[in-house]
Amino acid sequence: MSKQAALIAVDIGNARTKLGVFLATGPERLPEPDETLQIDNQIEHLDSLGAWLDRIGVEQSSWWIGSVNRPAATRLVDWLRERRPDDPVTLLSAADLGLKVEVARPDMVGVDRLLDALAASHLRRPGHPAVVVDVGTAITVDLVSADGAFRGGAILPGIAMSARALHEFTDLLPLVETSALTSPPAAVGTSTEQAMESGLFWGAVGSIRELIGQMTADASANDRDDAAEPDVFLTGGAGPAVAHLLGPSAHCVPQLTLTGILLAARAMASGMAER
Repeated sequence: MSKQAALIAVDIGNARTKLGVFLATGPERLPEPDETLQIDNQIEHLDSLGAWLDRIGVEQSSWWIGSVNRPAATRLVDWLRERRPDDPVTLLSAADLGLKVEVARPDMVGVDRLLDALAASHLRRPGHPAVVVDVGTAITVDLVSADGAFRGGAILPGIAMSARALHEFTDLLPLVETSALTSPPAAVGTSTEQAMESGLFWGAVGSIRELIGQMTADASANDRDDAAEPDVFLTGGAGPAVAHLLGPSAHCVPQLTLTGILLAARAMASGMAER
């Protein structure tokens, strides 16, 4: 592949970093990255970035980073300064996104939640609110109003985190391998491990369902503009396994955060061009 310029979106989470390369940024409503890479948040995994960029033919690039893990973000920025000193790097904050945030401290909201909300606001039907569910290390369930404002939400332990807690805070319960929960387990477990899988998976699904229902009811009661049925968007590792259990209005969008980063980058570039 010939060398070309690119925009690289970077989503740095608690345990892993996901990168998406956007080689063409046309007018499509919600673009998808051309290539993605996921690495663990350890310094030794950064060296795989160079080979990945060479493989897909990226020579010049701008890096746009949304991070909830400050040490991992620092390691990446240091790596870029050493290996790709000519590439511009932008660390995104709440103030950069062009998103109305209706909470007391927008700067204290995880930027990943806001980026998901930004992308969901572009996906939702006009006049409809949206509920955004990120099923990752932690599970977040957030409300986007019918006029596109982030209104806050809920944070609860993710499936793997809950599995570790069951193991570490009990004497006899084993550590359940949650990567196996890619499809719904039986509700009635016939062994300790199966019972734990049932509780972990269906407990998470039940929490998400209840939060969606409560947020929808609250929005309808407080704002007539939010009375329409919300669109529900899921992302994160367990998103595909959960989405189809939440009804026809739920959609899994695996690259939601990366696309939110691209949308934020476009808005910032447009704002600078108008000055």
